[in-house]
Amino acid sequence: MNTRILLVEDDERLAELTAEYLTKNDLEVSIEPRGDVAETRILAEQPDLVILDVMLPGKDGFEVCRAVRTQYRGVILMLTARDEDFDQILGLEMGADDYIAKPVQPRVLLARIKALLRRLPTPGDAPAGEADNMVFGQFRISQATRTASLAGETIDLTTAEFDLLWLLATHAGNVLSRDDLLQELRGIGFDGLDRSIDARISRLRKKLNDDPDNPTRIKTVRGKGYLFSKHDWN
Repeated sequence: MNTRILLVEDDERLAELTAEYLTKNDLEVSIEPRGDVAETRILAEQPDLVILDVMLPGKDGFEVCRAVRTQYRGVILMLTARDEDFDQILGLEMGADDYIAKPVQPRVLLARIKALLRRLPTPGDAPAGEADNMVFGQFRISQATRTASLAGETIDLTTAEFDLLWLLATHAGNVLSRDDLLQELRGIGFDGLDRSIDARISRLRKKLNDDPDNPTRIKTVRGKGYLFSKHDWN
């Protein structure tokens, strides 16, 4: 079955050209120009991936992302204005898995889509083994099922949040720099400006009941990066 993508874009010509290119690369693409209608379609159709523009009639992309995130388990890739850090960080805070600045070359968009889709579990994935599970006190995380729980309660994570949390947990006790994390998760280096990792860390701390003013579970090591604690999970 082809991967199903919902392209939420109100520029009719741009949407048609983008859909045509992605379709030629074996992706099944539907177009929706309105944000309010897109919200309903995302929840009803549950596409594998949503390409979500920020500026939309009806509801903007941020509103749509926030509204569907808790009930939609697929990937959300937001299209933001070039060099608008506010748009990018706000999109991540609303639950987007990644962002890409407009205008974007079709081949770049396709590469980003494929990278995001590789993170999704498939029906043929092997059952979880010891290497696919980690336990730290009351915190448990499974790579095979892509789930995490704390004190028996499942933690609601986006695809990107899970990937970051898994990466940090697999290096528990070691500091990972922003460059390390971006290289592993997005295949790009840290340019000194990208705040996507910081935004996701902030969201993870909230979901892990970590003190934002004095975090002990995901610690900030000033001037170096982030450290996932082996302890403090009881």
